[in-house]
Amino acid sequence: MLYVHNNLSKQKELFEPIDPKNVRMYVCGMTVYDLCHIGHARVLVVFDIIYRYLCRLYGPEHVTYVRNITDIDDKIIARANENGEGLGDFTERFILAMHEDADRLGVLRPDEEPRATVHMDQIIQMIETLVEKGYAYQAGNGDVYYDVSEFEDYGQLSGKQPEDLRAGARVEISEAKQDPLDFVLWKMAKPEEPSWDSPWGKGRPGWHIECSAMSTHCLGNHFDIHGGGLDLQFPHHENEIAQSCAATDDAFVNFWLHNGFVRVDDEKMSKSLGNFFTIREVLEQYPAEAIRYFILTSHYRSPLNYSDKHLDNAKSALTSLYTALRGINTAPVPLENEYAERFASAMEDDFNTPEALAVLFELAKEINKVKETDAIQAGQLAGQLRHLGLLLGLLQDDPEQFLRARTGGESGLSDAEVDDIIAQREQARTDKNWAEADRLRDLLKEQGIILEDGTGKTGWRRA
Repeated sequence: MLYVHNNLSKQKELFEPIDPKNVRMYVCGMTVYDLCHIGHARVLVVFDIIYRYLCRLYGPEHVTYVRNITDIDDKIIARANENGEGLGDFTERFILAMHEDADRLGVLRPDEEPRATVHMDQIIQMIETLVEKGYAYQAGNGDVYYDVSEFEDYGQLSGKQPEDLRAGARVEISEAKQDPLDFVLWKMAKPEEPSWDSPWGKGRPGWHIECSAMSTHCLGNHFDIHGGGLDLQFPHHENEIAQSCAATDDAFVNFWLHNGFVRVDDEKMSKSLGNFFTIREVLEQYPAEAIRYFILTSHYRSPLNYSDKHLDNAKSALTSLYTALRGINTAPVPLENEYAERFASAMEDDFNTPEALAVLFELAKEINKVKETDAIQAGQLAGQLRHLGLLLGLLQDDPEQFLRARTGGESGLSDAEVDDIIAQREQARTDKNWAEADRLRDLLKEQGIILEDGTGKTGWRRA
């Protein structure tokens, strides 16, 4: 049984889908105006893990994963204008970059990836419904706002009280809303901005209405899981609830899941603070699976502290797992035993990936123990290790390739050069020229090559 922490109730609950044959999850995706950073990588990997595990429990044919793309907003328009690019060309470039980064991290593509600009009809229709039902109004400046005072349960997700929010709210001079908490649904077009026709004049949608319209269009008025980063809980997700429930007269979402922040020097990683590292920058220094492993070392709801030391530890841990698999040719194979039970127990306790990783290491330890004495058992356990790793998107590389791979622009000896020096060392050992054998080992070590002398053959890996 799967238990999930629901941010709506602030407690762990038994996950019971509305329809086990149609499990539905929506995740707020990227606003495409720049390259994705490690904070974005965490969102991508966390919900990829959740998607993978839901597919394991219910079958991939019974799970629908939708992750949207915001391809119209103030930042996008400003950046496209700075670059002298059309909006479509600009956003397409960063959508392709996002897909490339996600693919390298082993993130499965969602079943649907709606874009705001493609769903303008649904957005306008939802705003019309809100206006007709008295939940929205057109202000004197032409913009359409959601009237928060009309929604009794506002604040149910974030725990914020409307009266407290009003006390600290500031209203821009350019805004004409009736209440400081009211938020824009439709913005009137400014000169030379992209715009769409609507009953209120040419304009474009506010950010919050996009997700309400796209999620209900793709998954229906009431679905199982809505996810995203913790920074979206308020006001974005709070406003989504208000809009969607008012427009559809339905419950909207049963489970709200949010991943914690990635932090650098005790500050949230973000573009606005300038303390971010793009996924591409980090991939120049570390293997993709090491980045993924690093993200999984912290529970998805907890903060994740970024540092080279933590990434080095992740790479080292993966090296240990791949070393256990080395020399064993096997495909992922599910087994029913204590390792499978403990892995499932960890994952079904709110997707506890640190505990699940611990099970992988116990399996690897057992493989190393029986490797030289029981090839059949070692092969079975290695197949299980690969299977459980697959559920986390790990251990999908060939062990030799992972252990010998250069990272990014790393220089040094080629594989052929390493093999040639090892052959020279083997000859020196045959000739009992121990000084030369030691010299060649030290030469390789200086180049970051670790030798592993086994029975009959010397293996190697890059440090």
